[in-house]
Formats: sequence, C-alpha cells, structure tokens
Amino acid sequence: MTDDLPVPVDRLVHVVSAVFALVFALVLTSLITQLVTSLALRVGVVTADTNAFALLQTAVSFAGFLPGVLGYLVITDQWTLVSVSRPSAREIGIVAGAAVLLYGLQIGLLFGLRAVGLGTGRNPATVAAGDPVAYYGAMIVVSILLVGPAEELLLRGVVQGGLRRSFDAAPAILIAAVMFGALHGSVEGTVPEQVAYMGVTIVLGAVLGVLYERTENVLVPGLAHGLYNAIIFAGLLWGAL
Repeated sequence: MTDDLPVPVDRLVHVVSAVFALVFALVLTSLITQLVTSLALRVGVVTADTNAFALLQTAVSFAGFLPGVLGYLVITDQWTLVSVSRPSAREIGIVAGAAVLLYGLQIGLLFGLRAVGLGTGRNPATVAAGDPVAYYGAMIVVSILLVGPAEELLLRGVVQGGLRRSFDAAPAILIAAVMFGALHGSVEGTVPEQVAYMGVTIVLGAVLGVLYERTENVLVPGLAHGLYNAIIFAGLLWGAL
C-alpha cells in the first residue's frame, strides 16, 4: 500500500499506523473492561476492591487487546503482519533464558537507579486487594497465559511488525520499546519515579523486541514476558507466605 511512497513519508505512515494500532487497542480494551467489570459488579459475580475484581479487571483488560489487534488487521488488511507459530524446543529454551535475563536486567537497573538516588513507581497490579497468597498465585498463571502474550501480540507483533516494513531492525525495535514504556507510565509514584519506571520498561521492551526480530515468532517474547512477570509474582508470593 505504501511501496511507492518516498522513504521518509513511508516511515511516517508506518509510525502513525503503529500509534493508531496502540491507541485503537487501548480504547477498545478500556471500553470492554468497563462493560464487563460493571456487569460483573451489577450481577454480583465479584465485589469491588477484592482480589476477584482485580483479577477479572486484569484478565479482561489484556484479553481486550485481541479484538483490538484483530480489528486493526481488518481495517488495514494486513493479515500477514504478525508472525506466530508453535514454539520449538529450542524456542522454549530461549523463553526460559530470556525470562531470567529480563529479571536479572531489571534487578540490575533498579540497583543502578538507587545508586544515583532514584526509585521507580509501583505497578498497582503488584498490590493485592485481599489474601496476597491467593492473588499472587493467580497472577502467576494470568501473567503467563494472558498478560505477556497479549501485550507482545500488540507491541511486538503489530507495532514492531508494522514498523519493520519501512524501518531497519534497530529503529523499529526502539520505537516499539518506547511505545511499550509509555504504555506503562501510569504507575504509582512521583513523576521522576514514573519516568524511571518507563525507562526500565523501555530497556526490557527492547530485549523483547530483539527476541521477536531473531525468532520471528511472537509467542517467544510473549511467553518470555509472561514468565518474567510470573517470576516477579512468585517472589511476592514467597514473601507473603
């Protein structure tokens, strides 16, 4: 569709398209989450400010990325944009190694920030509304099966995949990582803490972007992301026991 455009214009088109994909998915999932959680509260399936409500909200908000991605692919007619396949044994090994790398990198970045007197904001998803053991245990499963794969389908599959159609690997990975960081800006804390949190997220997003670029299988960064989150919740679970 943009093959005949000059390179700068072609790149601008793909950046705008990537931003549209992200905003479109966020708006759609926000509407879906509000509708489902409101209905669940009205019929008494869950109660506000409980673990069940927090888990439902998290699950629906990330599951809501799927219709957003599908809708974008329908609108743009880019059904071959996302590269996905069943992970091989080698890719499963990459997933495990990448999750450990991401966790270690996060710890290193946090230590580095603290050394210069900076902290990071706190993600509300790491705060249990009720029994922390039950909540963190459930979040381990939700992270692996839903959160990681859903975010990577959108950010790496659609956003980075679209950018790669006119950018080299490095800028496509970086732009997608910055958008990934912006997505995680609404954390608890001061503005400097929120910026620091986004900075850490951008670095981790770049690693996930490299995984997608090298494997051409969005399930690899998706599962690595989910397992990385699961490691964090496993640590919180261990502390709550």
